[in-house]
Amino acid sequence: MTNILYISASIQGDQSISRGLGNKLLERLSTGTDSIVTTRDLSHNDLPFIDADRFAANLAPMAERTPEQAQLASVADTLIKELQAADTIVFAVPIYNFGVPASVKAWADLVARAGTTFKYTESGPVGLLEGKNAYITVASGGTPVGSDFDLMTPWFKVFLGFIGISDVQIIAADGIMGRDGEEKIAAAHAKIETIGA
Repeated sequence: MTNILYISASIQGDQSISRGLGNKLLERLSTGTDSIVTTRDLSHNDLPFIDADRFAANLAPMAERTPEQAQLASVADTLIKELQAADTIVFAVPIYNFGVPASVKAWADLVARAGTTFKYTESGPVGLLEGKNAYITVASGGTPVGSDFDLMTPWFKVFLGFIGISDVQIIAADGIMGRDGEEKIAAAHAKIETIGA
């Protein structure tokens, strides 16, 4: 049994290139396997941003939370449980203004919980979600992935590594507003066909 968590973030709905790639990858990973897929669409922007009260609630031990803190922490609790249960995480995320969409950053701020998804040690922080792997299907209109202007994919690798997920593969259709955009999208789809082959 494999648990796959599929997180998408594009505001373009069915027209989204990153979501199209993510859907294809999800089908590739789950076909012919005994998989459970949990889907989390961040494009509706319904995740709260961290403020002081929510931050304190997220750090409070569950048994010691006030009713108000329990309510504030409930969203993060759900997101963390999804992440903990997953063997594989598929992110379908566009680059917006050189970085991640705000909804993805909100998700990250909620799941980064000291003592749960990472811990502090004398030698620095250690991720607690080891043994998982992640794929990121990326689309960008003009930002080349891996360039100095790409602030998203390095951030993703650092953040996922911080919580213990170091096996990260990126499938990119980048700079697709150029003349060879369709070719880049086709190449990303072709790369997905090789995964698990």
